Amino acid sequence: MEVCVAGAPGAFGMKHLDALATIEGVALTSVVGGQPDDIEGFAKERGIGHWTKDLDESLARDDVDAVILATPTQVHAAQTIACMTAGKHVLVEIPMADNLADSKEIVRVQQ
Repeated sequence: MEVCVAGAPGAFGMKHLDALATIEGVALTSVVGGQPDDIEGFAKERGIGHWTKDLDESLARDDVDAVILATPTQVHAAQTIACMTAGKHVLVEIPMADNLADSKEIVRVQQ
């Protein structure tokens, strides 16, 4: 499975990167980040071939099967829906959204 981690440079993103490195058959193919400003350097230090600050760019890639969202809560719902709409598996950090209506919309789109 080929995975993208959005929010990779953050504390939770780093935990996911560390965990993914221990799972056989999983390749980290893309990272998305806003901070540090040098997401390219962050990716290169870790041997990750694709980096961007635009989640949609990663979602358009054929070498991304799944996305882990370790991003700020305020964008969880929109990003989760974008991942599903793009046909990607998605794991979103808790909480899945910052209000009930957005949480229900995620469930509706998933169904």
